Amino acid sequence: MKYLFSIIFLLLVVIMAMLNFKAHADEVGCLALNIYHEARNQPLVGKLAVGLVTLNRVKDVRFPNTICGVVYQGSYSNNSPIKNKCHFSWWCDGKSDKPKDLQSWNKSLDLSQKLYEGFFDGLNLVRGATHYHATYVTPYWAYKKKKVKIIADHVFYRWEK
Repeated sequence: MKYLFSIIFLLLVVIMAMLNFKAHADEVGCLALNIYHEARNQPLVGKLAVGLVTLNRVKDVRFPNTICGVVYQGSYSNNSPIKNKCHFSWWCDGKSDKPKDLQSWNKSLDLSQKLYEGFFDGLNLVRGATHYHATYVTPYWAYKKKKVKIIADHVFYRWEK
């Protein structure tokens, strides 16, 4: 009986570890997709800035509290995102979200893993920004936020405290 309880306990520990690993992989994958689609053509600092904004949103109570929740935030109908109604435009632009440039995808995955593991914790590159947009557009919300920085071809903003 004692061995049976030990085996059951060990199995539960293994199952919990597997579930935690899957959740970790999902979160890293969501972050990598966002970096890839939003900044794959940018230098490392631009990619890093996009990743940091995504993580800043996770920490902000006004956004979902998971990376995937933040990345896939938007308006939905029948469990599908409504075109052009998402926080990150790539998610609901009607195009395939599967990465095509494998070199850029691998760089995005590597950076996402480092961000997820806290390698860049304490780096104040985007000064608490939770929003950004490309330099060639001006969204309606830009005037309601505090501009904090321009990095590559993105303008970064935060809410005033």
